[in-house]
Amino acid sequence: MRVAFVSMYTLHTRDTDVTRRLARLAGLLAEAGHDVHVLCGRWWDGSHPTFEQDEITYRAVDGDFSSRLFVSKLPFALRRTAPDVVHVPNSPVGHARAAKAACRLLRTPLVVDWWADGVGDSEADYRKLARSADALIAPSETVKTVVRGHGGPEDNISVLPPSIDFDLVESAEVDDRIDYVYSRRLDAEANVETFLLALAELRTREWQAAVIGSGPALDDAKRTAKDLRIQDRVAFLGELPEAERIPIFKGAQVFAQTATHEPFATELLWGVACGCVGIAEYQVDSAAHELIERKSRLPGTRGSMVSTPQELADEIVAAEGMDHRTVNPTYEQYDHDPVIDQYVDCYRRVVDDYGFF
Repeated sequence: MRVAFVSMYTLHTRDTDVTRRLARLAGLLAEAGHDVHVLCGRWWDGSHPTFEQDEITYRAVDGDFSSRLFVSKLPFALRRTAPDVVHVPNSPVGHARAAKAACRLLRTPLVVDWWADGVGDSEADYRKLARSADALIAPSETVKTVVRGHGGPEDNISVLPPSIDFDLVESAEVDDRIDYVYSRRLDAEANVETFLLALAELRTREWQAAVIGSGPALDDAKRTAKDLRIQDRVAFLGELPEAERIPIFKGAQVFAQTATHEPFATELLWGVACGCVGIAEYQVDSAAHELIERKSRLPGTRGSMVSTPQELADEIVAAEGMDHRTVNPTYEQYDHDPVIDQYVDCYRRVVDDYGFF
């Protein structure tokens, strides 16, 4: 199947949750043998219109990263690409709506991948997009509720989570130097302070903790650890690749999830797949509870929800009484292969509705 991703920015030019999600999905589809094209701003040297990398064809819609030019040139780029299906993130909503208009002219189905509402996008435009997309994808039930609130039809929204490499989970070595771990980009929504405050409640116990990730909130987190007098027991490891994070997760007993905004808690998924006891703080804009909350978690998972640093500290102590695991097979269903199969099934359904596949 020929799939065209539409995104002015890619991981080569802007590192965000959305560009990482699209890059991972495009790469996995290409590995599975599909013909993958990314219609984007030109990020490579030279003026040639296309660039091949890792079995993916990148097509320059515009070289200036101008939204106005990108939108105006997109129909011609899509016509040259002639995809079976077009996949676009919901934000910027103007780009998504332009893609829909072009797809309507070309009679090509449009799949909208709804990660999170973007700053500056209007409710009216979101309602039009949610109602006109040929299929809608959300990473979690939490985001599906948001899309339904914009008018997306219930039967047109598929919940397709990010995937993980379960083979890596099973094969990685175990690094047992860390007892409790937090892992996420340290931005304004990271809320790592809750984790540090909980650790401060446990000063009299023996433990070592790690904070994995970098970002603008890193220095504040280090100052908080110092103010709480636990800096010698909390290792700030910076951003680590998966191959280095997974052994730490397999050695830890607890993975703490406290971010205030999380359309899907991917790092928590890695943690619980590696056998950690997942402890998440309730947050209105976080889908973390979908992995561990009692009423919705998968059979065999281990975790709990908390509301305060003291509750988090109490649950950490309780988790110490559980057996240590390094793999939880319950989460094998989040492996790349079954998740990619769900995406392909979604594409085929929407193409079948057009009668061309």
